[in-house]
Amino acid sequence: QVEEELKAAWSQQAGQLREMGRRERLLRSDVQRAGEQLESFKTRVIQACSPSAAGSTGQSVTEQQVIEKVRQISDENQQSREREKSLQKELSSRLAKEKAMSADIEVFMNSLQKLQ
Repeated sequence: QVEEELKAAWSQQAGQLREMGRRERLLRSDVQRAGEQLESFKTRVIQACSPSAAGSTGQSVTEQQVIEKVRQISDENQQSREREKSLQKELSSRLAKEKAMSADIEVFMNSLQKLQ
């Protein structure tokens, strides 16, 4: 009976080991696929940002290149937003001046009509 219990326990352990091996292979496959997806993503980011920077040389894109390109785009975006704010302020100022000038012209025209 002890021998049967040992065989059953050994069989159960062997089954668990096979399951662990299967899971390990699946995880390795998932890690490899994730790495390939990351590399593809990095290349697409660089190509979208600067088509001449990737793909044409046949070299893989480094994480640093992606980070630098994203940082550059972020800086350019920030500069564009600041420029837009500046232009909005300038436009608002000019519109206010134009409105004031129109009001002054209206007063002048009314005064002119009264004089006639």
